[in-house]
Amino acid sequence: MRIHLTYDNGEVHNVDVDGSMELENLMAIVEAEMNIPAAQQVLLHNGVELNEKSKSITSSGIRPDDILLVRRRSPAGSNTTRTPESIAETVRQQILADPWMLQQLSSQQPELANAAMNDPATFQRMYLDLESRRRELEERQRQQMAALGSADPFDIDAQRRIEEEIRKQNIAQNLENAMEYHPESFGRVVMLYIDTEVNGHKVKAFVDSGAQATIMSPALAEACNIMHLLDERFAGIAQGVGTAKILGRVHSAQMKIGSQFLPCSFTIMEGKGVDLLFGLDMLKRHQAIIDLEKNVLRIHGEEVRFLSEHELPDKARWEATGSGDVQSPVEGGSAAQGSVFNHSELLDDKSSLSPRLGAVHPPGGLHPHIPPAGIAASVPGPGAAQAGRSSAPIGAPTSTTASAVPRHSEEKIKMLEDLGVSRAEAIAALDASGGNADAAASMLFQ
Repeated sequence: MRIHLTYDNGEVHNVDVDGSMELENLMAIVEAEMNIPAAQQVLLHNGVELNEKSKSITSSGIRPDDILLVRRRSPAGSNTTRTPESIAETVRQQILADPWMLQQLSSQQPELANAAMNDPATFQRMYLDLESRRRELEERQRQQMAALGSADPFDIDAQRRIEEEIRKQNIAQNLENAMEYHPESFGRVVMLYIDTEVNGHKVKAFVDSGAQATIMSPALAEACNIMHLLDERFAGIAQGVGTAKILGRVHSAQMKIGSQFLPCSFTIMEGKGVDLLFGLDMLKRHQAIIDLEKNVLRIHGEEVRFLSEHELPDKARWEATGSGDVQSPVEGGSAAQGSVFNHSELLDDKSSLSPRLGAVHPPGGLHPHIPPAGIAASVPGPGAAQAGRSSAPIGAPTSTTASAVPRHSEEKIKMLEDLGVSRAEAIAALDASGGNADAAASMLFQ
């Protein structure tokens, strides 16, 4: 039968034993496996200490795959002689023995972490100071609670403080319950990446159904040899947590996923986050299914597995440094996303903003040859410097705020309407051309 031996520091050993073996012999195995002398061992099974060394493993109630907790018996009287200085040294040794704990401490309290590694005396002083402040805080809280208990029940301020204390206790209880019953919620979720090829160049793509558009970095676009297809008329600014410059759009390039070659369009955006973000536009276009049960991306019946954490790009791997939560406007896919247009001051509160950064509003209702108004600064014209003031796509209904103050004369609008276009298209064309009626007419019918 196999049993599992675990130590206080989390060390686990799996051993195969015979059920008829006596506990005394089991303790010899523990000594060999964990380097703890048998005389100092305390074996606990289901919280009960196993004292009768002559009993067999089976008669002691141990079943296959049971867990035995192994502890080192403390010397008599050691608890009474334990000093704060010795406790500080024990804590320091635990920190040095746990790389993850050391990294966490380095990100939160770098001075304390440096002292733990290089200066035990300084660490001891800082640790004792922290402990002293913690005890003072706890004592203050106890005094405040005692004062609240004897306060006037009709005192509004006292009731408010009691309410706040109850709220804090509920939060602490909620945290404790979460850690007890579903600790997996505190773990880190590995983002979804797949192996792909773009124009024959291998790349790991970040699958993000919350990003409205498929995004590629300029460096990757150069590596994939598609930068010469960049349409700069679709340039702009992505806004969210920070901003990122959109260089333009590659309307169609070959992307290999699994054994399939799929046509995809890419928004080329600056930033040091992900090289390739496979967004909702291409997921919907190719009717992809994110199957988390099987951990695959299914496209047209073919399953492409998501990469394990060790296979992710270096930039996507998590390091517990606490200093790289958001590397760029699109990194991690968790930042709130904004519009591609950089003139949101003209939008009212009901204007549609994409829910995640990196999303690009499609120029709905556009004339085939007219670029979006928000990126019209890239179109040469006499008034190009003013062309970016409109944030709505050409052909979109103008808001009441925008229509209340006409930006162009009725004569110019009427002249374009006489050419057979709608009023909205005429106004949008004038926006794109900076108010130049001849340039607007040329763009409408080029």
